[in-house]
Amino acid sequence: MGVPAFFRWLSRKYPSIIVNCVEEKAKECNGVKIPIDTSKPNPNEVEFDNLYLDMNGIIHPCTHPEDKPAPKNEDEMMVAIFEYIDRIFNIVRPRRLLYMAIDGVAPRAKMNQQRSRRFRASKEGMEAAEEKQKIRQEILAKGGFLPPEEVKERFDSNCITPGTEFMDNLAKCLRYYIADRLNSDPGWKNLTLNQTTIQTLITVCVGLMHDQFADSLPMAEQEFIFIRLCVLREYLERELTMASLPFTFDFERSVDDWVFMCFFVGNDFLPHLPSLEIREGAIDRLVNIYKNVVHKTGGYLTESGFVNLQRVQMIMLAVGEVEDSIFKKRKDDDDNFKRRQKEKRKRMKRDQPSFIPGGQFSPQALGNRSSPQAISNPRQAAFEMRMHDRQNSTTSSSANTSLTPDSSPSLAGGIKRKAEDSDSEPEPEDNIRLWETGWKQRYYKNKFDVDASDEKFRRKVVQSYVEGLCWVLRYYYQGCASWNWYYPFHYAPFASDFEGIADMPSDFEKGSKPFKPLEQLMGVFPAASGNFLPPTWRKLMTDPESSIIDFYPEDFAIDLNGKKYAWQGVALLPFVDERRLRAALEEVYPDLTPEENRRNSLGGDVLFVGKHHPLCDFIVEQYKTKNTEPVDIPPELCHGIQGKLTLNENAVLPDQTVESPVPMLRDLTLNSAVSISFKDPQFDENFVFKATVLPGAKKPAPVLKPGDWEKTNNDGRPWRPQLGFNRDRKPVHLDPSAFRTLGHTMPRERVMPGMYANAVPLGAYGSPYARPLLSGQQQIPKLLSSVAAPGKEVIGGSQEVRGATASDLLSKWLTGSDLRPQEAWRGPTPLFQQTPQRTAGAAPLLPWNRMLQSQNQFQPSQYQGLGGPMGYPQRPEDRMDRGRQAYGPGRPYPLPPPSGRYGWN
Repeated sequence: MGVPAFFRWLSRKYPSIIVNCVEEKAKECNGVKIPIDTSKPNPNEVEFDNLYLDMNGIIHPCTHPEDKPAPKNEDEMMVAIFEYIDRIFNIVRPRRLLYMAIDGVAPRAKMNQQRSRRFRASKEGMEAAEEKQKIRQEILAKGGFLPPEEVKERFDSNCITPGTEFMDNLAKCLRYYIADRLNSDPGWKNLTLNQTTIQTLITVCVGLMHDQFADSLPMAEQEFIFIRLCVLREYLERELTMASLPFTFDFERSVDDWVFMCFFVGNDFLPHLPSLEIREGAIDRLVNIYKNVVHKTGGYLTESGFVNLQRVQMIMLAVGEVEDSIFKKRKDDDDNFKRRQKEKRKRMKRDQPSFIPGGQFSPQALGNRSSPQAISNPRQAAFEMRMHDRQNSTTSSSANTSLTPDSSPSLAGGIKRKAEDSDSEPEPEDNIRLWETGWKQRYYKNKFDVDASDEKFRRKVVQSYVEGLCWVLRYYYQGCASWNWYYPFHYAPFASDFEGIADMPSDFEKGSKPFKPLEQLMGVFPAASGNFLPPTWRKLMTDPESSIIDFYPEDFAIDLNGKKYAWQGVALLPFVDERRLRAALEEVYPDLTPEENRRNSLGGDVLFVGKHHPLCDFIVEQYKTKNTEPVDIPPELCHGIQGKLTLNENAVLPDQTVESPVPMLRDLTLNSAVSISFKDPQFDENFVFKATVLPGAKKPAPVLKPGDWEKTNNDGRPWRPQLGFNRDRKPVHLDPSAFRTLGHTMPRERVMPGMYANAVPLGAYGSPYARPLLSGQQQIPKLLSSVAAPGKEVIGGSQEVRGATASDLLSKWLTGSDLRPQEAWRGPTPLFQQTPQRTAGAAPLLPWNRMLQSQNQFQPSQYQGLGGPMGYPQRPEDRMDRGRQAYGPGRPYPLPPPSGRYGWN
């Protein structure tokens, strides 16, 4: 779950952290897809050791995508997940470790957010179904006809939660997928695979995110981008470096403080402060205050995940001093935005044409391949257009005349403007009015139902929030400080309330345990998703006599809290009382089946290696000796990884068949991979992990230049992510298929200089600038070189042209008739995709080349307007008969050589 608007702010302020991923696409030969060899060097010109995958970011878009049709069933979902992982693996190509992290049971602080999201999803699904049914009834009531409604089970995304059958099946499918890739993919040959169920993800080595800047068409494949954390460190080092400090400047400590301050504008566990919005530059404001105040604090705000509250108090009170001006500016900006939008709507309404013709006369969108409807009677169409235009003019001239129910004119006055035609949109009621005096009193009265003068309650809210800040920072730096702690309010206090926080305790109870998976489902699921739970557990959600029925309201209020849309608001759900929940579940625990008991246990890590991995023999030996005791991993066999290995009951073992959990996929009968349970090294409960750079770590070479720093605000120019890690890399070249596509899609009548057209590219056969053919180079396409004798049917190896003679093929090829090359043969690479063999000396020209040379003897300037951008002359029959030959219509020449052979651009 990301922080809204954070990535957009980060990428705009520090644009050089982003580069486009160079992705190698799979190719097809004769309808057979050729897999990508991921063992080859990374096309991004950088090699990666480790890849850490947050599987939540893969599972959700594959099971219920927003930009394409949803999978039909669970099997298709699993295949989509496999393909998604394959694609990311192809981009990154890790050489040592692939770490797949699947969410485990979350702490209570996170469960509250999960509960809110799942209740919202259930409510939105029910409302959508009701709205659909309402519209159907209205259409049928008016005499309309609708086809019978298709009964289709809606995929409930709430099943993507630990403990459900769906997640259990996903774990089995991923084990099969890993084993299959270790057996078949050369890029996985020496890789260590770690599939884990975890409670937290800290930081990934490589940030892979959807490109929010790509203006991709609907249904188009999304592109990926790299987030270069090393470049972000360069930006932060320039921004956070401070001179004349009363203590030694430490960049690593200042980065930790920057991370901590980002928590104030949003995180997964606490509501953000009312005065701090990312879109309003809240992080920049915090950094500026931090740099001004740090001289007085005497040190940094944090150290290895622990917070110095006395110094934090100085920062927050400095924010509190400008809270009133922040709220007033927010109101002014909002009013100005509404005014500009209103003027824009008026301007668009004023400038829009009163009449738009239809049929063949209607305007066509650029790039639209569909042909307009032909007009059978142009005169009649023109007459109807004139009459329609006259009718519109009459209607507009009598705008002050109203209509009676029988559509006859009335003299009663003007027509009342409909609500939907109004320039102003209904705004949610705002009872707080933060921009007016008394905002703090109204806020606490409306949000907490207490008076602002209640100092004891306000201090309780502030103390809970301070505890949350300390919990969140320790969570990411040291691990979960308490599984039971959570923020018990729906709203945050103000920055000006953070007075006297230095004395507040920030310790947490030790020895707390997480919920079990089914217990978490009871804590986060609405009753509508109860089908994922055992029957007797499900009954606790719906039975009016249930002792915890109040945890599962059928409906609930959503406070927009100053926002415009419901998804931005606050879901006012009751908090789950852990003691009451556990007491109610004690009565139904005996009803669990053995399978449900297995799914209700906390999962662990599983490590996979292939037969070529140095650790493989060591793991196989553990199974042969049936060693039940945990054994240490020899770090020299696994890139320094340390931990304990124990035998796995459902292990993947060499020479044993791995059954496919997906019916459409084959079983692995020749398996050579092996899996084993893995456990991280254990530390004392009071052990503190130092937040420092490890000894021996190599700092990457600097990337930023002075110009990069100066252009962080774009200087008003649009910014686009850099292509690739190397800014000086050669631009990519179009391959032959791209030229064919351009030939089919570019306008045929409009050929402007600099545009792709039907002329031969530079360096191709028949070009005025073609290179001379050398000795040993083929003179004609391979199809023709395989002809044995005129009049004989051509059959050359695996390529066949049934029923065509050599003379037929030659005449069709030279005249540009309807025989397409791709329909003429299949098999080995044709000439235009082969690298010519060069030898000394030039060979005498064959008739084919003499013909081409005869065309080239004319100067391009003599035929301006007859050819493409190079002024290449076209034969008269080519201009008259534009067929579908090669990559451009009417071009009777072979396709260009493969990209990279010549520099066409």
